[in-house]
Amino acid sequence: MPNISILNDKCIGCGQCASACPFGAISMQERPQHPQKLKLAVIDLNKCTYCGTCADVCKLKAVSLAKDAPKTDIDKSQYKGIWVYAEQRHGEISKVVFELLGEGKNLSKQLGSPLSAVLIGSNIKDKAQDLIKRGADKVYIYDDPILAEFQDDPYSSVLTQLIEKEKPEIVLMGATNIGRSFASRVAARIGTGLTADCTALAIDQETKNLQQTRPAFGGNIMATILTPRHRPQMATVRHKVFKEAPIDENAKGEIIEIKSDISALLNRTKFLQFIKDDSAQINISDADIIVSGGRGVGGAEGFKLLKELADLLGGAVGASRAAVDSEWLAYSHQVGQTGRTVAPKIYIACGISGQIQHLVGMNSSDIIIAINKDSSCPMMQTATYALEGDLFEIIPNIIKAIKNK
Repeated sequence: MPNISILNDKCIGCGQCASACPFGAISMQERPQHPQKLKLAVIDLNKCTYCGTCADVCKLKAVSLAKDAPKTDIDKSQYKGIWVYAEQRHGEISKVVFELLGEGKNLSKQLGSPLSAVLIGSNIKDKAQDLIKRGADKVYIYDDPILAEFQDDPYSSVLTQLIEKEKPEIVLMGATNIGRSFASRVAARIGTGLTADCTALAIDQETKNLQQTRPAFGGNIMATILTPRHRPQMATVRHKVFKEAPIDENAKGEIIEIKSDISALLNRTKFLQFIKDDSAQINISDADIIVSGGRGVGGAEGFKLLKELADLLGGAVGASRAAVDSEWLAYSHQVGQTGRTVAPKIYIACGISGQIQHLVGMNSSDIIIAINKDSSCPMMQTATYALEGDLFEIIPNIIKAIKNK
């Protein structure tokens, strides 16, 4: 841990550090024994994150901050096993967890290491068997009413404690709203690297390092990132990148309940209320059929035609970033690197040229049907079936054929 302290002989009680602290970790206390009755800054180490803001603003250099040197001498032989954080909300395990367990099992076979899941929440013990049936050899459980709702501080603390104790080699999380908020905090606390929004994972057979692949430079290239000198190796992975692990009703595994003083954990926020977003009739991440539109749809009116086709097929409507940026459709419909990753059985791309940012988000679809005037665009080259022509002529004919069937 870093070390921070106030140098009593230099502090004049000006209060600048307390005003600058973004976490409210510094208070000013009376110092009656001081010859000039000057106040003294006092740091609450339970709130301090060692960000260094106080040291930066103190002109008298009255704040001493010594940060830990980067870890370069990790004994990698101490770290074994692959962990999947089993994200859940209100007792429902996120589907991305089952995808990570499927890929985690492949990685564990290559490394000859066990696959474990970590489950954090309240009244969730019965969900451990679901994880074992999906391939987990062990399930670590933190079950406490304080953990009923996800909050960054307590969740980060309990997972950090467990990682430091058990020393896994790899930790995987879903690139969800929770995972993106949560994983970076854990990585920072244990002093390791984190690769966000991965679309592929592999093991380097020579070094046994985890190869973490993700879009970079605005999605224009795919970068493979390594964490060769630190452990564990951490990554968040997009939903629908991997197939879900199959269910094995006969699978056996070990359930380990973790007992600790969770009530003493720091929590700088207060949970008020959970409001579920019911605005979308069908979540595009879960849809089996998606009809997506891009700039070639021409405007919001053009999406009415796409919605008619999607409704007939029992599917959902998607959109490219260009369409969403033009406010033709809400962000919840956006497919791609900066939107949702999808893997439907059928993906119908209408008027979408197929930039890499979009292709990354849907190229795992079983069947891709592209409708475009430009036969040379990337989407038409990627498609299973490419229909060259005007979408406003082709789609009405498809709708008519479906209605007449």
